Amino acid sequence: VQLQASGGGLVQAGGSLRLSCVASGRTFSSYVMGWFRQAPGKEREFVAASNWGGHGTYYADSVQGRFAISRDFAKDTVWLQMNSLKPEDTAVYYCAADTRDGFSWHLIGNDMDYWGKGTQVTVSS
Repeated sequence: VQLQASGGGLVQAGGSLRLSCVASGRTFSSYVMGWFRQAPGKEREFVAASNWGGHGTYYADSVQGRFAISRDFAKDTVWLQMNSLKPEDTAVYYCAADTRDGFSWHLIGNDMDYWGKGTQVTVSS
């Protein structure tokens, strides 16, 4: 089982990036998929999650209204559209999958069923 994240890079404040995560090795339609991030010197934190069957999306307060998560269930792919980026969004972004409701992801923390390797996002001021 593998979660392959891509799309990170360097962008100026106010710019946009789109992250992608492709899952392979099993079917993830019954899994919640989403994103966490870890900034230098900080703990990994929840960013966004997309529930199974399109039953809800959830966001951290810090990205609400700026980031949008979307998903293709047939392709086991999840995207994170990041707009109006700020320097404080600089972090390594990780794709994750878990069977538990995305509503709880901000509480579950690092206890995800599957993790992808991170992709670096750097926002310059």
